[in-house]
Amino acid sequence: MIKTNCCSPHRCHCGEVVNSLGHHGLSCSQSAGRIARHANINDIIRRALVTFGVPAVLEPHGLARDDGKRPDGMSLFPWKMGRPLVWDATCFDTLAPSHLPSSSCCAGSAAAAAENLKRRKYNNLVGSYIFEPFGVETLGSWSPSAHKLYLSKRLVDTSRDPRAGFYFGQKISIAIQRGNAASLLGTLPVDSDVEEFFDAIFLVCFKLVLISLELVFIIL
Repeated sequence: MIKTNCCSPHRCHCGEVVNSLGHHGLSCSQSAGRIARHANINDIIRRALVTFGVPAVLEPHGLARDDGKRPDGMSLFPWKMGRPLVWDATCFDTLAPSHLPSSSCCAGSAAAAAENLKRRKYNNLVGSYIFEPFGVETLGSWSPSAHKLYLSKRLVDTSRDPRAGFYFGQKISIAIQRGNAASLLGTLPVDSDVEEFFDAIFLVCFKLVLISLELVFIIL
């Protein structure tokens, strides 16, 4: 994916030129997959919390920042030290030009930077809530806080299934890859034929990956 030519050069909806590597769609501000991926990741976290008896809500009221934006979710029961858990998820592009100098040297550096940014933005919540940013990258790396929020132990204790934590991680990974696929396809012109822009071999592999993701999601 990093150095494989996957499509014919074309112009994205935002006006930028997409080269043969197709990476632009992963970081485009008008990416078709960003919103769906973000919503999917938050829903997976919320459902994981509910699984072991901690109900949670998305975009809770009353926790808005000065700019009016709210965190992605909050537990309705205390999480630790009598305080509820508040989380905010984000997915940064590992291959974005602004992240490459650091991500090429250290895996997860873009997600870690996103985590620090989230902590500064929600600094007003510290003291009253347990705030945990959930940062991941388009190539799969997780931030330290996301690993900390990795719900495997509680999921295992509640479900008594030693694989429960792996299922959670796999669901997050599938959500990331689905978002990547939608972002890549979203750069194509409206009403265009996908086969005109994507390499035939890549397209076959791409479809096989999507089918495998669907099968894994059904199994999970």
